[in-house]
Amino acid sequence: MRQLVLLKDIPDLTEIIIDSERRPKTEGVKRRISDLDKRALEAAIQAKGKVGGEVAVLSMGDDKTKTALLEALAMGADSAYIVIEPNVKGVDTNATSKVLEAAVRQIGEYDVIISGEMTLDSLSSQIGPRLAELLDLPQVTYVKEYELLEGSVRAVRDLETMDEVVEAPLPAVVTVVREINEPRIPSLMNIMKAKRKPQTIWSLSDLGLSLAEVKAQSFVKIKDVTAPLVSRKQVKIEADTIEEAAAKLAAAIREEGVL
Repeated sequence: MRQLVLLKDIPDLTEIIIDSERRPKTEGVKRRISDLDKRALEAAIQAKGKVGGEVAVLSMGDDKTKTALLEALAMGADSAYIVIEPNVKGVDTNATSKVLEAAVRQIGEYDVIISGEMTLDSLSSQIGPRLAELLDLPQVTYVKEYELLEGSVRAVRDLETMDEVVEAPLPAVVTVVREINEPRIPSLMNIMKAKRKPQTIWSLSDLGLSLAEVKAQSFVKIKDVTAPLVSRKQVKIEADTIEEAAAKLAAAIREEGVL
């Protein structure tokens, strides 16, 4: 059983600050695996513990991606495949899925492709479904419980108002939600071992693609990213006693329509 986990490294959202023009500053911010992708990796590692086999990770990025993926190898992934092309940064999910399709076909053997249902930088929820269509595979999305059987995957899907139990033949594409697990923290020994695990680095040309071809498949253009403008009324409550202050505060809140 070979599971292929799609991972994306993103800026650590807790370290991003907003400048005076309401634009996020990501320069110098540490990169980390997107949280939902990390939970997909944890699900794959847990399944490997039950059925055996291999867990490989696949990502697309730049030289810094190699450092971020060391955490995946330390968690328990057996190997990593990375498509490195710095100039492809910023392409949309359509172009990204085409690159990942080429990488998956290059890898060849797999039983399951698993990822988070979205990455926390774009929140698009498109990569898994797009890749399933390109590879002509069944897909199971919004998975909160994941189990590998002989020749199939069984999952519980979180559909907000209800849970749905489904089974799909392998190979298949699976995307998971946050509720599926809590990712493990790798030990120091496993962190040291991670550097010795195999990493395969590909360029676009290694996959039979060109930069111009990939960019031509990117149709969504992001013109700007700004934080919402937040205005504060700065209402000051003055009172002689706590009781009086509480009463004035409650009255002010009611006047704003909050209560």
